[in-house]
Amino acid sequence: MGIIRTVRGDINPRSIGNSMIHEHIIFDITLPEKRNQSKTIISMNQRWQIDYLSNQDPSNSFQEDITTAADELGYFSSDGGSLIVDQSVFGLNRSPLKLLQISKLSGVHIVAAAGSYTEHYLPQEFLEMDIASLTERFISEVNLGIEGTSVKAGIIGEIGCSWPITAFEKKALFAAASAAYKTGVALSIHPGRSKDACFEILKIIEPTGINPDRIILCHMDRTYPDGNGIRQLLELGINAEWDFFGIEQSYYWMGNVELPNDFARLKQINTFADLGYANQILVSHDICTKTRMRSFGGHGYGHILRNGPELFKRLGIDESLFEQLIKINPRETLAFKGDSI
Repeated sequence: MGIIRTVRGDINPRSIGNSMIHEHIIFDITLPEKRNQSKTIISMNQRWQIDYLSNQDPSNSFQEDITTAADELGYFSSDGGSLIVDQSVFGLNRSPLKLLQISKLSGVHIVAAAGSYTEHYLPQEFLEMDIASLTERFISEVNLGIEGTSVKAGIIGEIGCSWPITAFEKKALFAAASAAYKTGVALSIHPGRSKDACFEILKIIEPTGINPDRIILCHMDRTYPDGNGIRQLLELGINAEWDFFGIEQSYYWMGNVELPNDFARLKQINTFADLGYANQILVSHDICTKTRMRSFGGHGYGHILRNGPELFKRLGIDESLFEQLIKINPRETLAFKGDSI
């Protein structure tokens, strides 16, 4: 199976238990134009409304505190969690050294990410880089370390793509796919908010030669909320990721989309599993706001682990699929051929 590259070093995939493949631990997803706005402490009498609006409130859209993060991973560990992938890439204020501290404090394995987010979040000097420079940068983050540290990335992405995708994002996407192909790590992609986005993305990266089974397309929940279109992607051999678990509200802060709830997500997943695609399905929460964390009254990184088994039982879904989704699939997706352990 190769190795899984964590912030504390390379480990044997078979040593990993329950995993969440798409989360954010140290992050700032505040819209750049709002980053200078004053931030307030989130109180209980305003928590629900702030959570409802998600990252629209700059007080909610960043988390940089090591103690809070370690507490959250402690809760995750208590729920049976073993490993979390922090998909905070360049542009989202990632911090590899903080992740290293948090992993040591909590005992939870953390995989850090190489790559870059959507153009709107990136500085001008980064946008001027060419494909060759971007490819070299992303490879270096996997093989040598992120931003001058010795902390290496174990995944590339989530690579940010807008809709329509920008000229720079096409360069970064192609570079990320090339880097994934050359290093062997998985490539995670944040598609633009359109049903056509995923198919355009796959066309852009096809010339790199990357194997479809190394590609993760995120956010099936909001890109294909009714499930239509996902089977065509699975038929191409890619990994489809439902990563909005725990979000069960009618208001979607990024557009007029009727998001599925957790029951609907699991029904879709079970349908595709029955069609033979069980090994291509990934699940997570994509926590990127404070109010979704347990320290702020949210469900936390362990929601699927705590509450998933009962949902499976109520829906009559075979419990073996649960282990496939939370242990086997993320472990096999993250594993790549690296140095021997």
